Amino acid sequence: MSRDEIETLQSARLVKQVNRVYHNVEYYRKKMQAVGLEPGDIRGIEDLNKLPFTTYEDLNKTYPFGLAAVPKSELVRVHASSGTTGKPKIGVYTRRDIDTWAECVARCFSMAGITRDDVIQVGYGYGLFTGGLGAHYGAEYLGAMVLPMSTGNTKKLIDMMVDCDVTAIACTPSYLLHVAEDLEKAGLIDKIKLKTAICGAEPWTDEMRDQMEQRLHIKAYDIYGLTEICGPGVACDCEYHKGLHIWEDHFLPEIINPNTLEQQPGGTEGELVITNLTKEGMPMIRYRTKDLTSLEYGKCDCGRTMARIQRFKGRTDDMLIIKGVNVFPSQVEAALLTVEGTTPHYMMVVDRVDNSDTLEIQVEVAESAFTDEVSSLERLSKEVHDRLKTAIGLNAKVKLVEPNGLGHFDGKSKHVIDKRKLYE
Repeated sequence: MSRDEIETLQSARLVKQVNRVYHNVEYYRKKMQAVGLEPGDIRGIEDLNKLPFTTYEDLNKTYPFGLAAVPKSELVRVHASSGTTGKPKIGVYTRRDIDTWAECVARCFSMAGITRDDVIQVGYGYGLFTGGLGAHYGAEYLGAMVLPMSTGNTKKLIDMMVDCDVTAIACTPSYLLHVAEDLEKAGLIDKIKLKTAICGAEPWTDEMRDQMEQRLHIKAYDIYGLTEICGPGVACDCEYHKGLHIWEDHFLPEIINPNTLEQQPGGTEGELVITNLTKEGMPMIRYRTKDLTSLEYGKCDCGRTMARIQRFKGRTDDMLIIKGVNVFPSQVEAALLTVEGTTPHYMMVVDRVDNSDTLEIQVEVAESAFTDEVSSLERLSKEVHDRLKTAIGLNAKVKLVEPNGLGHFDGKSKHVIDKRKLYE
């Protein structure tokens, strides 16, 4: 499609979507009325900047189904990801939404060269996380044979990879490098027929791509998505790796200045904002993703004409992505406040060892609890570990630090040291 054709389609779908949410979602209607806006004021994408933004705070206020645009009887699926205060970010789907999502993922897989003749292992987690079922339905939509492996049993995954002549895999990049290491140890690299990997759910570098391609003799592709919009399948890169092609007939992207909130022209770095053009269940209108990037609108070397999301430079909030899990320092702080014998002072040290993310949380012990008694400190460490695991869903290494051992900062406290350098 030409840029004019894309924008004509987007305008028609935006007008229809705004009408739907205005009349079907009280929360959206009140937000629009608060700025003096009626559906008739939106005549195309040129009026997009008149619409108010949607944020995580809006999702939190309306949790769980306050932004649903259809009756609950028309919803067939719920997915969720972690939020800043324990409330997950919800995504709900109608039957048509599931079909559209599957088609978008299938487009991504097709762009990576996968066809109905392929056998694809899905190594993302199944359940509330969108990765497993999103990739599964997309692969089936394409007509490929699917092995729903999930995570947690790498040996079984490798056995099935060899026995079933697996040609493609969808998983996190760090997990794929772990699989590569186990294949090498078992002497099975020459026994597999893997040719393609679709990796997402966590940021990764070109160096990681080069390593997995060289070690496994494959081509690796980056896929992007977020629960609030639909899950994986919002965008994916092609063989030229010059940005992630976003499916603009379903997702209307824009870049804003996160400080002024003004729209930015193509090629300018800022915060990515996405509007659902076709989603029925819980459409997001101008959703602020917090991801910092830019958009390129020129025709790609592959011939595709839809916009490309460029390499992510970071985030406007303090969210970390560790082993595919969204983690906020505020979650750690809230958990520590429930443990008697600790102070609010802590440090999260994130690193990558042997291609796998690691998390160490250094926790300052209160004066009243500090002792030379090893058993007492071990009990405190275990309690901290268990509370943190419940709060963030990860097994973090806990290191207890003596009172005032972390140093107290003037002004804004520093709580994170990320050694992965993911955005360079």
